[in-house]
Amino acid sequence: MTVATSTKPPIDWATVVFMVAIHLGACFAFLPSNFSWAAVGWCLFLHWITGGLGITLGWHRLLAHRSFQTPKWLEYFFVFCGTLSVQGGPIWWAGLHRHHHRYSDQAVDHHDSSKGFWWSHMEWMLREVPAEEDVARFTKDIADDRFYLFLEKYFLPIQLVLALFLYALGGWPFIVWGVFVRLIVVYHTTWLVNSATHKFGYRSHESGDNSTNCWWVALLTYGEGWHNNHHAFQYSARHGLKWWEIDMTWMTIRFLQAIGLAWKVKLPEEA
Repeated sequence: MTVATSTKPPIDWATVVFMVAIHLGACFAFLPSNFSWAAVGWCLFLHWITGGLGITLGWHRLLAHRSFQTPKWLEYFFVFCGTLSVQGGPIWWAGLHRHHHRYSDQAVDHHDSSKGFWWSHMEWMLREVPAEEDVARFTKDIADDRFYLFLEKYFLPIQLVLALFLYALGGWPFIVWGVFVRLIVVYHTTWLVNSATHKFGYRSHESGDNSTNCWWVALLTYGEGWHNNHHAFQYSARHGLKWWEIDMTWMTIRFLQAIGLAWKVKLPEEA
């Protein structure tokens, strides 16, 4: 008799426990004693700092794709902001993202959308990630940067420092909203780029995968939802290519360019 076996990698219990803890922590926001408009304000502000300036602009368009250049101190600032999102270290994240583009929606893609919405959205990270073995191959340009190595090693203690800062400002409500709720919102909006924008929306370009342009994901992720555009021109600093494809991160890059803090900005016709 043949016994069926799963082809999915083994469960990564450390990640599972961490994710359960963060989601449970966010549930404390439903307690009236943990609500304040100031705490919600810090949540929204830190969502922009960590998810917008950090992950979208810093880790994705600047570090992973090198779609523009900035002074090194500003690059370090943006990448530090991304570290506050607790999505791993910047070297690990950039390496996996470059791997995804190399093998998008193929069997070795760690969040291959062909395996279903739940898998590409979240399940893949709750299991061991075979693609991690290729991170070194995809990150030779940043692997020896001492600042990035520091962030790679200490991103969890850095979050603890942020939590202590928020506690000093406003007590437990600031931690519940500024850490737990904010992390959950940043997580799921980031993950929607892996799941929803490989399933919902329209396609403007033939990119060789399932990527789509999804307007509501773009609104939630500062412009990352124009994902089919991005996969067609992955080195472009601009993802919203039509006038009505709102891309807040591109607006930020244009502002930095106007004041002399961004240059060598790559666009589709140049990529």
